[in-house]
Amino acid sequence: MLDAGHLVLGPDYTATGLREAQRRLGADACPTVTLETAAEFEQTLARAYQSNETEADGVLFDLEDTNINARQRDLLEDVVEAPVIQLVNQLLRRAIQAGASDLHIEPFEGGLRVRQRVDGFLQPVMVRSDVPVRRVVSRLKVMAGLDIAETRLPQDGRIPLSMGGRMIDTRVSSLPGNYGERVVLRILDRSGGLMPLDALGLSASQIVLLERLSALPNGIILATGPTGAGKTTTLYSLLQLANRDERNIVTVEDPIEYDLPRISQSQINAEIGMTFAAGLRATLRQDPDVILVGEIRDGETASVAAQAALTGHLVFSSLHANGSVGAVVRLRDLGLDDFLIAATLRGVIAQRLLRRLCEDCRRSRAPDPTEQSYFHRHNLDLPAQVFDAIGCETCNGSGYAGRVGIFEMIEIGAALRAAIDRGANEGELSEIALNAGETLIGQGLTEVQAGRTTMAETLRVVGDVA
Repeated sequence: MLDAGHLVLGPDYTATGLREAQRRLGADACPTVTLETAAEFEQTLARAYQSNETEADGVLFDLEDTNINARQRDLLEDVVEAPVIQLVNQLLRRAIQAGASDLHIEPFEGGLRVRQRVDGFLQPVMVRSDVPVRRVVSRLKVMAGLDIAETRLPQDGRIPLSMGGRMIDTRVSSLPGNYGERVVLRILDRSGGLMPLDALGLSASQIVLLERLSALPNGIILATGPTGAGKTTTLYSLLQLANRDERNIVTVEDPIEYDLPRISQSQINAEIGMTFAAGLRATLRQDPDVILVGEIRDGETASVAAQAALTGHLVFSSLHANGSVGAVVRLRDLGLDDFLIAATLRGVIAQRLLRRLCEDCRRSRAPDPTEQSYFHRHNLDLPAQVFDAIGCETCNGSGYAGRVGIFEMIEIGAALRAAIDRGANEGELSEIALNAGETLIGQGLTEVQAGRTTMAETLRVVGDVA
């Protein structure tokens, strides 16, 4: 990257790139050269784009599918729409640079409100009364390949973008409302999808357990938690552990969030009958060793997954349940018999994401009596100090920067398998499976002990569990 006689090189620079830089600078130029890591280079590149937003508007976001442009040439090239295009580009750019997971475009009686979700919290971006709301919505729908003439029905699409060499995929959902169509974009940074297990926030013992589970020849391994808790990231990391040349791995997902090398991935489409259950049945005819099912939503998918596990396949999937033991109750609710759950379930991972304290402005203090009671109740050592979130320029006033995962894991051993088989309730299963420090609240309190998050954040995410 060239900047006023300064040459910045990333770790993957090539001789061809150096020759091109020399050609642009001139043969007699002697630029200062800086060699940066991949992370440093991406930050430098993002700052360069941000400092010259006007020039970058035309090149920062490029549609990968040229047919989208071809379908709506007039709208995209109309000079009247140029300010709208710039506004949409700026909103997308700002959301990606902030690390937002979602961008909300919300028409209301007084104009347009835009918010972005960062670290699980919605932040206001813009509230304007002078914005042409319909043109903004139409621009997004055109980019996503949606029908701009249809404003009465919900629609779904996607916008592939690039930003500074990073591939960004956005899932677009429109919903009719009183004051126009509401559009929500789910932002997926493909460059950040695959993470090593230690980067997820797992302890050394938890990593050992996951490595053992991923090496099993058959059974079901479930990731549970609410939407946005990072279940898909954990499942992808598990797939990387299981991904060996002698194994055939097939996935059935909705949507395919990240491209996984040497793994066959399939997208479901319920409108044409390609459901999770149908896709799972089809993968069983593909001679798989490991199968990833994006989510077990119904009894049919749960039944097919159990049959796949019984016939010698290792099945990874996600399930909506409040905790690890709650997954057993949820499978019962979906219609699986206790003996089938006991025979096929091998392990469950329940997870949440806690906002990480900003180290520049966090403030320490002694724990108050209420906070002390939580540590005593869960048989954990009382820390000498806990931290509060204050807020500064570094963290944009929130007091937090990034998130850290907490995980509650159980391995289905002989005792737990027998309890499931006899129909034990959730409380009985928890007593067998988990110690106090291994629960989600126990893991959250451990993060408070380490000064990585606050007591208030732990209680907000996990709840006051006795």
